[in-house]
Amino acid sequence: MATSPNVTRASGSEGVEALHKLILASLDDDQAVETVSIPLAGKSSIADYMVVSSGRSTRQVASMANKLAEKIKAESGRSPRVEGLQTADWVLIDAGDVIIHLFRPEVRSFYNLERMWSFGEAPTANA
Repeated sequence: MATSPNVTRASGSEGVEALHKLILASLDDDQAVETVSIPLAGKSSIADYMVVSSGRSTRQVASMANKLAEKIKAESGRSPRVEGLQTADWVLIDAGDVIIHLFRPEVRSFYNLERMWSFGEAPTANA
C-alpha cells in the first residue's frame, strides 16, 4: 500500500506523534470502540502507526471517517486517501505516517488485523 501523493509524511517524529495523537483524540471524541494503536516504525515502511477501531454501525463508521479525514486535512493541509466509505463496513484512511482502519465489529473480528500486525507483541489499547 503506497502513500497517496496527496499526503506527505509528517515532518520528523514530532509531526508523526502529533498526527497520531490527533487521530486517537478524534476517535475518542466520536466514541469509537476498542481503539488499538500498533507501532510499525522500524517494522514496516508503510507507516509509523496503524490504528484500528470500530464503530457500532455503518453510519458511525462513515461519520468517524469523514470527520477524521477533515481534521487531518485541516491540520496538515493535505487530503488523506480514503477507501471504503461507500459501504462503510471497513474504511481505510491513509494519512501517510498513520494508517487508520475503521470497522463494524463483525467485519473487524473476521479480518483480525491486530493479530496480523502485532509482530508477536500485544497491541496498545487506547479505549
